[in-house]
Amino acid sequence: MSDFATLADVLTIEGVSYTTAEQERVSALLPLVSDLIRTAGADVGMDIDALVASDTAYASVVKLVTCDVVARVMRQSTTGDPMSQESQSALGYSWSGTYAVPGGGVAMSLMRNELKALGIRRQKYGVMEIWHD
Repeated sequence: MSDFATLADVLTIEGVSYTTAEQERVSALLPLVSDLIRTAGADVGMDIDALVASDTAYASVVKLVTCDVVARVMRQSTTGDPMSQESQSALGYSWSGTYAVPGGGVAMSLMRNELKALGIRRQKYGVMEIWHD
């Protein structure tokens, strides 16, 4: 099985220039993210590879999602804990921070909106009968 996107796709779609070391990391992330998408589809009974082979529009969406996930992982800080929000106080000695990816990393990098775009996550609907006759 091949990757859903290439290094050239990530560079072109995301419009970011990476160093040689970063390009090696992108190349290492592409098969991991592709497999992550495959397993997310398999969890709900979807064969992503078959869908990509049969539908070019779906293949484009999968490529776009793969590039987005790789670019988001590349934007995460590797030197420390990635903080999205931080606040400090003075005399009360208080500090609070919100982590950008709590318990995340590559394994948790597929977001709900990307799963919806892939058709993996759908809104559930139904009626729950609360009164019985």
